[in-house]
Amino acid sequence: MYILDLLISFMFIFLLIIFVLVGVA
Repeated sequence: MYILDLLISFMFIFLLIIFVLVGVA
């Protein structure tokens, strides 16, 4: 379960970074 939460958090941060890059571009 701990690994699952970590994976979800990582994916959320990854999507956030993509959103920021698209916004800047």
